[in-house]
Amino acid sequence: MFKVKVNDQHHFDIDNNFINGLEESFDSIKVKNGTFHILHNNKSYTAVIIDSNIAEKAFVIRVNNNDYVLQVQDKFDILLQQLGLGNLKTKKVNNIKAPMPGLVLRLEKKIGDSIKKGESVLILEAMKMENMIKSPADAIIKNIVVKQGEAVEKNQILIELE
Repeated sequence: MFKVKVNDQHHFDIDNNFINGLEESFDSIKVKNGTFHILHNNKSYTAVIIDSNIAEKAFVIRVNNNDYVLQVQDKFDILLQQLGLGNLKTKKVNNIKAPMPGLVLRLEKKIGDSIKKGESVLILEAMKMENMIKSPADAIIKNIVVKQGEAVEKNQILIELE
């Protein structure tokens, strides 16, 4: 059993050959890695996996040159949601810590800035190398605990997030 949301608009319950309770049949063959040829109701489709995030079960699939964003839930995701535990996957990150001892070379952001996951927040020099410290999640900078030129220890809190 899978629940699939397409482009945040259309919802499908898929169970074996049944989609939303209706029996569907199709043939598919893998053409190459990430590309499939599908026959459904005497029509031919080419499906290509453009992007995939396995951990989040999110995919971008191109079917006959049209892109679709899919969010998939399997039977375990559905069960967790039914038990009221659907938010266990979301991990709240409250702090950015130093991954190693070093010297804060430059602060890239200031208090109150909105940051995206993967965005650089500061530069830490360690063993004569500059290391870009990135945000682990989308957040807002609540407090910057360190100052430029300050030496820090491993796991020391550098930035507090909200």
